[in-house]
Amino acid sequence: MLQCILFIIGFLGVYFGAEWLVKGSSNLSRALGIRPLIIGLTVVAFGTSSPELAVSLTASIKESSEIAIGNIIGSNIANIGLVLGITAMIFPLKVERNIIKNELPLMIAISVVFYLMAMDKKIGFIDGSFLFTGIILFTGYQIYRTIRSNSRKSNSRSHNLTSGTDTSGVADKQSLAKRKKLLINILFIAVGLAGLLIGAHLLVKGAIFIAGKCGISEMTIGLTAVAFGTSIPEMATSVVSAFRKEAELCVGNIIGSNIFNILMVIGSVTLIRPLNVTQETLLFELPAMLLFSAVLIPMMMGTWAINRIKGFVLVFGYCAFVVLLFR
Repeated sequence: MLQCILFIIGFLGVYFGAEWLVKGSSNLSRALGIRPLIIGLTVVAFGTSSPELAVSLTASIKESSEIAIGNIIGSNIANIGLVLGITAMIFPLKVERNIIKNELPLMIAISVVFYLMAMDKKIGFIDGSFLFTGIILFTGYQIYRTIRSNSRKSNSRSHNLTSGTDTSGVADKQSLAKRKKLLINILFIAVGLAGLLIGAHLLVKGAIFIAGKCGISEMTIGLTAVAFGTSIPEMATSVVSAFRKEAELCVGNIIGSNIFNILMVIGSVTLIRPLNVTQETLLFELPAMLLFSAVLIPMMMGTWAINRIKGFVLVFGYCAFVVLLFR
């Protein structure tokens, strides 16, 4: 009964945390002149990947490699099949061409590199160093894109400035109001992240307890119960983004989260302790993750959108994956 109550509290914490995170992030991006896509690829993706990081680090320290790696693989599959699928079934998602040209191929390439690293059935310190360096470069590139975009906007605005009128008083008031809005939005993001982390922790704790009572293996628990629990933040954030018509934030969150899960989470975990990979993971779970990632290219091309039918196909594929796990 206690675990069920904690599970419900965790779900509420995750939902409202996602609501505040999306609200704060989207408003902050507009206030700073940053595109929602970049916010989704960085701030929101990092926030919603924090539960995966916490769970995988804890599992690794407790020498539960199967939960640690199963959590990441299962979470990446759930993000695409379940989260993106359900979100598209609620509201069809328009996709920018830049995502298909840049971020989506990058996510697939990183997934392939992850698979190649795992082929020797062990992901060690050197692999982790390579992956962690990748997240630093990825984040740095997104910051560079933001600075370059803002620089162009500021240059464009400078040509439209009028002279001869004293507007210092108005400018000071506008600056003060802008700072207040920034602080409020930053507070929303901080409270939202806290809600996501605490809520996800309670969800995962309850899920592991319930699944453990059913006698399920650690890998299966990691791929299903734990992965689903740590994907709840992405689910809540994406659904809220869809209702708010923030398609860029939604798609950017999913792709960015999958990139962060491999580069940051696997990279961080293996810097502390190597992860062992089973033969079954190489033959089924990792190829399934690659398949879910690669199928997004033909889905997004042509119409540049993921409609309800495509969303249904993704959800059906995820359900089939879970059924095959228990075969």
